[in-house]
Amino acid sequence: MAARAAVQNTKPSPAIGTAGLFLKANSSLVGPSEGVAIRFPERRNEHEVELAIVFGRQGSDIPRERALDYVVGYSIGLDMTARGPEDRSFRKSIDTYSVLGPWLVTADEIVDPDNVPLNISVNGEIKQNSNTKQMIYDCRKLIEWGSTFYTFYPGDVLYTGTPEGVSPVKPGDTMLARIDPVGEMRVSVRAHRAGG
Repeated sequence: MAARAAVQNTKPSPAIGTAGLFLKANSSLVGPSEGVAIRFPERRNEHEVELAIVFGRQGSDIPRERALDYVVGYSIGLDMTARGPEDRSFRKSIDTYSVLGPWLVTADEIVDPDNVPLNISVNGEIKQNSNTKQMIYDCRKLIEWGSTFYTFYPGDVLYTGTPEGVSPVKPGDTMLARIDPVGEMRVSVRAHRAGG
């Protein structure tokens, strides 16, 4: 099984312009204190630290030049993924696999969301250390493009993407994600408990 997981991890991700955005089930959303419960320990389960955009206004077909007018604030997003053959929306929507928080900064506190440092460590070892300026699509383009397919509503959250360096986590690990000037969040990893 370990060899299969390694092969799955080497499969290149489709380009965002081809694959599009993906939706996550609301049951996957938790705060940092709840932690991540690994449901499939035999698979590779990876972390992805991301700037999370929180919408404050309803919008569809939003023009790029007005995209940030729809943003009420920003938070730290931790997008967990279980590797496997299923569609990525399915594998990213496992309960507890969308961690958000612990703070929300208002939109005016981040002048340029396309130049924000972010990093994550696992058990004290830095795994991802980058900046949102390295994203393939900047925040305005993500909002503009996403809104040609979906209507964004107040309270909707858009995870913006992650830099290189994703790595596996297992029960017992502790992740520390940081985005300036949002702050940091500590997230524990545990085993999933059936029926819980």
